[in-house]
Amino acid sequence: MRRILVTGASRGIGLELARQLVERGDRVFAGYRDASTAPRLLKLASQKPSHLTAVEMDVTDERSIDGAFGEVSHHVDALDVLVNNAGIGSDSREFDDRAATAEFGSLRGGPMLRILHTNSVAPMLVAQRFLPLLRKGRDPRVVNITSEEASISQTDGGDHTYRASKSALNMFSRNLAIDLRDEGIIVAMVHPGWVRTDMGGPSAPLSVEESVHDVLKVVDGLTLEQTGSYLDWRGHPMPW
Repeated sequence: MRRILVTGASRGIGLELARQLVERGDRVFAGYRDASTAPRLLKLASQKPSHLTAVEMDVTDERSIDGAFGEVSHHVDALDVLVNNAGIGSDSREFDDRAATAEFGSLRGGPMLRILHTNSVAPMLVAQRFLPLLRKGRDPRVVNITSEEASISQTDGGDHTYRASKSALNMFSRNLAIDLRDEGIIVAMVHPGWVRTDMGGPSAPLSVEESVHDVLKVVDGLTLEQTGSYLDWRGHPMPW
């Protein structure tokens, strides 16, 4: 049984990660920002209280991260896995105009910074805060959910801020891998594929169940030699 924290678990990939981890018997802490948008997670937590704790955490608010750390620390004295899954895209309901983050000529600083904060900065702050628990974990690892759109060498343009936010996350993660290697903590970036979620849309080829099943196989199989790797949901290296 592993002790695992998953951020952004209200829906989509995060919720399915929590569900599959609980079903296999892990001790899971699932972060959510707003109870009104997390009814399925909260119901699952009420059904599986010995395996799943829903933890209120806005990853863009350092006081909220501190509060989540206190909640998790109340239950366990170590973490084995941190999955930084929380993220937003240009089509987020938070924005009234997709072009403000995606289209050159219509970009606006506020919405752009919101995406960069959530997707790039927040995972580092979460990892930093939970490092004391990870240091006590068994074969600890930090997995940052990234995207194929982070690839600079293969970009086809557009969606400026989302792409840049995931590229920045990859650089942060690569540096973090170097920082933590001597402590035996693995850091990896995993692209979950194009998945049928609210963000991925109905045309995506992968179901969320398929994606998460394969992502967890990658997470479980990570070795220290792979730290700093940018991988897809099958474990294949991605082009930088």
